Amino acid sequence: MSRVIPGVAADAVQRETLAMRRMTESLVEDLSEDVPVDQVKSAVGAAHGRFTGKPIREFVPILVERIVRRELADPDPTVRVPAPATTVRPAVVVAESVVGESNTRGRRVSRRAVVPLSIGAVAVVAAVVAGVALQPADAPAAPVAAPVTVVRGVIGSEKMSFFADERVVKVLADNGIRVQVEPAGSRQIATTVDLGAFDFAFPSSVPAAERIQRQRNITTKYTPFSSPIAIATYRPIADLLTAAGVIEPGPVATFDMDKYLELAAAGVQWDDLPDNTTYPVAKNILVSTTDPRSSNSAAMYLSIAGYVANDHTIVRGATAEQHVLPTLSKLFLAQGYTDNSSEGPFNQYLTNGMGPTPLVCIYEAQYVEAAGNGRITPDMVLTYPTPTVLSSHTLVPLTDTGDRVGKLLTDNADLRRLAAEHGFRTGDTAAFTSVAAERSVPVAADLIDVVDVPAYDTLEHLLDGVANSYN
Repeated sequence: MSRVIPGVAADAVQRETLAMRRMTESLVEDLSEDVPVDQVKSAVGAAHGRFTGKPIREFVPILVERIVRRELADPDPTVRVPAPATTVRPAVVVAESVVGESNTRGRRVSRRAVVPLSIGAVAVVAAVVAGVALQPADAPAAPVAAPVTVVRGVIGSEKMSFFADERVVKVLADNGIRVQVEPAGSRQIATTVDLGAFDFAFPSSVPAAERIQRQRNITTKYTPFSSPIAIATYRPIADLLTAAGVIEPGPVATFDMDKYLELAAAGVQWDDLPDNTTYPVAKNILVSTTDPRSSNSAAMYLSIAGYVANDHTIVRGATAEQHVLPTLSKLFLAQGYTDNSSEGPFNQYLTNGMGPTPLVCIYEAQYVEAAGNGRITPDMVLTYPTPTVLSSHTLVPLTDTGDRVGKLLTDNADLRRLAAEHGFRTGDTAAFTSVAAERSVPVAADLIDVVDVPAYDTLEHLLDGVANSYN
């Protein structure tokens, strides 16, 4: 079945689909002795994606073949398609095609065919190429790129911008890797995502990673960076909660979880606060979170609240679980709808103001990164819950290529530096605090009041207990 390409006629899409299929079969046949079939098909898919949205489609299969042959660096020069011998002659352009002649190895030989084109069409092809330059006949041959392995991962959404960063892409490519990622909530990654389709799983916490390791009998893991849980608010709200004893201002503002849980347990609403003329809203004072049934940031917030509700002791055992569950359930049920990943509530915080989200549970990294993108305004305030938890972003390799990604993220100095620029703590405290200072974000250089999350089984019991309360 043909794909739908906006702005392109259905018959043209059908022709492109057929040409792509034939070209892929030809590449597989040509390269099968040196390159795995799956790698060829992955390279074709990645190269084809470069032309998404381009209106002129006639030469896309040719250009995709060109890219793939150069990237996979076919070691047989009699088979590899060479660089085009010319760019523009009067009304012609050199295109590459595969003909059915066999060489001594029984493989098809690539030849070039001259395709008549108008001068305008030649210009269009040059524009569509998007970086795959056609060279004049006397130009030196372009250097062949090193082979690149496509590695697929499923990750927490807060890391999407890191992997999309062109600088990160380049560092990985320089090490022979192209990473393709899909976002999901961390608990979804550990419970419902089909991990058989991926080379690595990269949830945002150790408990989610431990679940994956247990299920798949994997002992290896990498923790290249981390981020503490924080609570973002606005100056008028911070002033109200300072007066109520919840927020303690200072160089680094803190959010007293004991005081907050007292207000939440009593059902105090915003318009109950004395002298509240800035936010006189008749709704409960609650921190907005993600959905604890799927998302790690909500699970981390639950861990903090559970610790405080359990008399500042890590929850252990069935008795303690039952003791704290009513308090924890109320924190989530009263919120109404919650997103599956941390991007949802934080984007709402950034764009919609304090009306819908006066308090939102986030990762510190999200705030620091947003500041670097110019999205933090003077009325926004970052606070740290006391106590807080450190969300350790943990990569579980599912294949050998996934293991390569984990090692690179952990050991490569450039990737660690770029992680700090995206707001993550990498173990290099000076690098992170320098980034935060440049962006005028007051952060705690050293996290002191940090507690451990409950053991894997206990956290699962608490999350399941909260999930059951939704029904």
